[in-house]
Amino acid sequence: MTKVLRKRVSQMRVFALPIIAASLFHTACVVGPKYARPSVPVPPTYKEMPEHNAQAQSEWKMAEPNDAITRGKWWEIFGDSTLNELEEKASSSNQSIAAAAANFMAARALVRQARSQYFPTLSTGPNMVYARPSPGQLGAFTGKSTGLTVKPYTEYSLPFDASWEPDFWGRIRSNLRGSVYAAQASAAELQNVRLAQQAELAADYYELRSQDSLKLLFASTVVAYQEMLDLTQSQYRAGLGSDEAVAQAEEHLKAARAQEIDLDVRRAQLEHAIAVLIGQPPATFTLPSQSLETKPPATPALFPSELLERRPDIAASERSVAAANAQIGVAKAAYFPNLLLSGSAGFGNSTLSSWFTWPSRFWSVGPSIAETIFDAGLRRASVQQFRANYELTVANYRQTVLSAFQEVEDNLASLRILSETIGQQDAAVDAATRSLQEATVRYKAGVDPYLNVITAQTTLLNDQQTAVNFRMQEMVASVQLIKALGGGWDVRTIPSPKEIRATSNSPHF
Repeated sequence: MTKVLRKRVSQMRVFALPIIAASLFHTACVVGPKYARPSVPVPPTYKEMPEHNAQAQSEWKMAEPNDAITRGKWWEIFGDSTLNELEEKASSSNQSIAAAAANFMAARALVRQARSQYFPTLSTGPNMVYARPSPGQLGAFTGKSTGLTVKPYTEYSLPFDASWEPDFWGRIRSNLRGSVYAAQASAAELQNVRLAQQAELAADYYELRSQDSLKLLFASTVVAYQEMLDLTQSQYRAGLGSDEAVAQAEEHLKAARAQEIDLDVRRAQLEHAIAVLIGQPPATFTLPSQSLETKPPATPALFPSELLERRPDIAASERSVAAANAQIGVAKAAYFPNLLLSGSAGFGNSTLSSWFTWPSRFWSVGPSIAETIFDAGLRRASVQQFRANYELTVANYRQTVLSAFQEVEDNLASLRILSETIGQQDAAVDAATRSLQEATVRYKAGVDPYLNVITAQTTLLNDQQTAVNFRMQEMVASVQLIKALGGGWDVRTIPSPKEIRATSNSPHF
């Protein structure tokens, strides 16, 4: 290395070191507002919580060692092995969950993209050119008057370029934080989709089981109606009854059979829906018939403040607020100048044999600073835009919390009212049964017409159908309440920034 080259390198070091030191000092500066979780109104207790469930608060808390529900597998508290099997299939094969998982993986990749801006960029572009310039390109230095001729030439080049932008004002860090928060929101949204699909599966399952119960009810009803038809026909043949009574009994029987067959439509639709939820074509899935016998579990009870930590949709909304706050810092950093440190080095020559020799080397290094002097209010408008977007996410977060409290109260009220309604409906079924028995006895004795029996039969069947539907509604409300309370999820399961940046492709956490 010549003395001149050494002197130039020394000069560049003296020039570059203060810039690098300044960049390291200024990386501690981050513009933009600090983040704090928005405040939300939280009631001290649930209005619709039954008083006798006060003890359940200690039984259903996720942090307790003796939980009444397994974390994550909340459906196990129903004690239905078939439902457990279906839920496991849905957790692994549901396509809506798979789509949400892919969305989370994309969000994680964006985090690693944002983090890459911390480091220098290195690039190379080997180049070999064989060219003949036009005489007109060389102007007065070519032509017959000068005696010069233009000949083709070959150029070999191997450049290496490096550039690095120090994060003076925290633009890269704010962007990275925003990407991490967005990925965490995506992770929570994945859990929200999973919970929604699991709850939909459980609700469809219990509605299908109620259809099976109705099917059994109508099967026994058809048998009873057939017996009454046989009775009216026997009495008619014996001269003790009328053809009108036979026609009424026959019409009543056929109408019941039609209703029984019609139940198959809704059951088939529910079976198809369950097949799709567990990731199977409906044609390959069959669920054997079984009446609804499961009782709803004890109403889980939590303090309203815990709901903020248990609902994945609330967590996703809150992380979106944090991401929007970080974007304000990115927009504010645009007010400050950008420093770019760049350099280039390599080998170049016009002959291949001398391409990689030391005299063929070239290099350059130097900083550049860019600052916008006038933008007609563009940066100010950008900051205003991101502030408005932040206020939008805050409003959405608060609305999500309010809606969550509403869902809990709605389902608590449904369970409380349905419990009382079912008791009254069961009493109505008992009364209708006694009425039918009395009407049947009076008809056989020839005291009342057969129309009274039909009226009593219709009343009993309607009451029994209503009782089955109330029980189905109670089971669905129980599922929806557990979903409204967050299932078995907890905010602590959101992946940390370190886990977000990990290269693992597994979205399960």
